[in-house]
Amino acid sequence: MLRVEGLNGYYGASHVLFDVDLHVAPGEVVALLGRNGAGKTTTMASIIGFLRHRSGSISIDGRQLDHLAPHKRIRAGLGFVPQSGRPFRGLSVRENLEIVRGRTMTAGWSVNQVFEVFPALREIAARDAGLLSGGQRQMLAVARALMANPSIMLLDEPTEGLAPVIVQTVGALVRRLRDEGIGVLLAEQNQRFALAVSDRGYLMEKGRIQHEAPAAQLVDSEEMRRYLGV
Repeated sequence: MLRVEGLNGYYGASHVLFDVDLHVAPGEVVALLGRNGAGKTTTMASIIGFLRHRSGSISIDGRQLDHLAPHKRIRAGLGFVPQSGRPFRGLSVRENLEIVRGRTMTAGWSVNQVFEVFPALREIAARDAGLLSGGQRQMLAVARALMANPSIMLLDEPTEGLAPVIVQTVGALVRRLRDEGIGVLLAEQNQRFALAVSDRGYLMEKGRIQHEAPAAQLVDSEEMRRYLGV
């Protein structure tokens, strides 16, 4: 279980996150929705440790993460997929997975186990990761994060810039993570996509969580129109 309680974050002197509370259970997909600049990516950066918060707490399975560096948060059970996937260019798909396996030093997934979940990656295992399509990059990014054996996965704008047919592939990836018992926090501007694959959703505006509800209740809701303009 990921728990974020009373999180306040700053960029320099600018207060950008205000008392953010959220939680994600194992096997649950939770959408973090908001317009551009609402604070979604900043929240993700705080959870993974790229941005240090000044107050509040972040924990996973009861273990406090507040003072841990990002790589130690990953070892504690967080997986992180940044925008656009960001593969290691010049390395093959297989090498992208193996290098993470070597760095994490955990009893995580093996490359062959990842290929069983994502058989399409096995077919392109020798391909330079820099030559992958957008959908393939996202699949590799998720697979790479799995190598550290996360219980919670953070996905930051995974459909950004992707064609609609590739967005369907990303949706299948998210559902597969849920089937594997992994909790997912999904930061997205594509509200329709996010709510279609999520169990719950948080609406965010100006660095604050404004509303929480089951995903089915948020579709075409007054709160969606108020905070997201949809």
